[in-house]
Amino acid sequence: MNGEWLIRGRDGRLSVYLVTQDAVLCRAEQVPGGTWDAPRRTGGDQRVHPGLAVGQGADSYAHLVAWRPTVPGESGLVHSTHFRPLLAALDWEPVGHPNGKGDRTGRPAVAVDPQGRAHVFVRNAAGGLGMRAQKQKGGWGPWRDLKGADLQGAPVAVAGRGGRIEAYAAGAGTVQHWRQEAPGTEFQLVDAVEAAARPDTLRALATSDESTTLFFTDTSGTLCAWRPGADPVPVLSAAGAGPVAALRCELDGHDCTLLAQCSSSGRVAFAAYPAEQESAGAWWTESGPRLPADAEVSLALDADDRVVAAVLSPSTGSLLLTRRKDEPGLALTAWETV
Repeated sequence: MNGEWLIRGRDGRLSVYLVTQDAVLCRAEQVPGGTWDAPRRTGGDQRVHPGLAVGQGADSYAHLVAWRPTVPGESGLVHSTHFRPLLAALDWEPVGHPNGKGDRTGRPAVAVDPQGRAHVFVRNAAGGLGMRAQKQKGGWGPWRDLKGADLQGAPVAVAGRGGRIEAYAAGAGTVQHWRQEAPGTEFQLVDAVEAAARPDTLRALATSDESTTLFFTDTSGTLCAWRPGADPVPVLSAAGAGPVAALRCELDGHDCTLLAQCSSSGRVAFAAYPAEQESAGAWWTESGPRLPADAEVSLALDADDRVVAAVLSPSTGSLLLTRRKDEPGLALTAWETV
């Protein structure tokens, strides 16, 4: 999945999205902090391909984007909005294909502006970045070619300063950055930096009211942080091969960036440091049981603004959860299967 798939809804309930071979399922708390319901299919009965992008707006509505098969050998992107965790999501609606038609070109990303408009990003057949956004009064604007070159892996997108959307993608020996100058304006490719980023390890986070930070693992195995306008800086050695989960939160009265990653040992590793102060240093602390090789981790804040981490294994369907205790530091409760 692309994006944090553990989210807090408008009513305070947590929910998670699970991907099967032909559907997207949702599970949610019955009440904040309570028991969880059984998995429910989202988006109606249409079949979708594995691979889901999740984004969330300031209104806390979840936006889901996936590919679905259309005719033999071709696919199109579809979008669904989920307003409340225990309500049914809207049926999948077509978003189309960045090249008009064809097969899947790569995993999509989605971000939501302050007006609640979803922006869908995906690599196009030419290796650049395609984007399509919802209109304010309904429907979708045209597909736009945002250029870029030799993109590899999935892009990532985030709502940053002033609500403007920013997108990042890895290229051949580069990391590239697009942004709006103001919400609702055209996107520009504004920066590219030399970096040997491993495809599909990117995660973007609004780390302050002014900046977004891109996290990625380079080919040496170092987890790096990049804020456009400067050079990428090393944070620490990556705990595992996949992307990190990232969350802005308060720890002991400090504005912090919290990272989590499924480690090569099979457990979940956590690291935290003062927001945008990578030079302060960070180190991993592992937690929980050993997990299946395909396990993924995601982070969110619950209704009481406590850190919550969830781990999901697509092969087994198992969901594990832990929360921060009411203690100094990042002390966590025992992991529970829900």
